[in-house]
Amino acid sequence: MRVVFIAASLLIAAAVAGPPAFATGGEPPDDPTADPGACLAAANLPDDRHTIALCSKVIDSRETDREQRVKALLARAAAHARIGQVDRAIADYDDALRVDPKQPDALNARGELWRGKGDARKALTDFAAALKLRPGHVAARANHKALALEVERAGMQQALAGRPSFDCRGARKAVDKAICADPALADLDRRIDALYRRALRDSAGQPAVLR
Repeated sequence: MRVVFIAASLLIAAAVAGPPAFATGGEPPDDPTADPGACLAAANLPDDRHTIALCSKVIDSRETDREQRVKALLARAAAHARIGQVDRAIADYDDALRVDPKQPDALNARGELWRGKGDARKALTDFAAALKLRPGHVAARANHKALALEVERAGMQQALAGRPSFDCRGARKAVDKAICADPALADLDRRIDALYRRALRDSAGQPAVLR
């Protein structure tokens, strides 16, 4: 009688617990809420963190095709950039360009981020690559031209560093010799001279004031 009672108890417990779980060894199922349409729609809304969350599901899903993954990466990259997560934005642009290298807008956007980080070489490379893909890319052309001028000016300033506005070989006055002997004073003298010359040019274009 005791054996029958124990067997019945085990059957009831098994029925309540439900069928046993067996390890399949496979990966967990994809998130059914990974919706490319929702990701791209959210990209046009002001809530960037919501965009990141929705697009992350699309990017992580094994069911997402190549084209939709690129779009989701670009949308998430732009959202990361808008909230100041520059490194994450660059990483997303990297991934998108690995999947599809022919993305001039992505190259220009990544170049702007590199420029903001102070890496002129990588920025110029991205702007040039964008122009190679699309020669008429207005933003990439403007960015490339402006940054190239900045680099050129920086190179000129570096070449002039420590040099005053006059030739030290002809310095005779004590003050001129002191300026030539001090790089900081030499730089200050050159900047003052540049401001003075600019003021003269500006005043030359102004009508005379009668006093």
